[in-house]
Amino acid sequence: MSTKEKILEEVMLEESTSLNNEIVLYNDEVNTFDHVIDTLVRVCDHTAEQAEQCSLIVHYKGKCTVKTGLYDDLKPQCTQLLEAGLSAEIV
Repeated sequence: MSTKEKILEEVMLEESTSLNNEIVLYNDEVNTFDHVIDTLVRVCDHTAEQAEQCSLIVHYKGKCTVKTGLYDDLKPQCTQLLEAGLSAEIV
């Protein structure tokens, strides 16, 4: 394998792994459905329907992936979710 091919392979691998980050929202006994829905619409650019579905999944399953993408794009969104009192992390 040439050096050029090796570099291209490394770049492709880095791109594919960097897109696999997700914000996972966890259930809690504190926040209302309305607060979760409003926060997902504001922070994650969800439609009201998307946010409502995510809130129901979180309620019944305990967690839900609410956003996927590059880590650097997700970090400020996850921070905003945490600041709003929600339980979330990037995995």
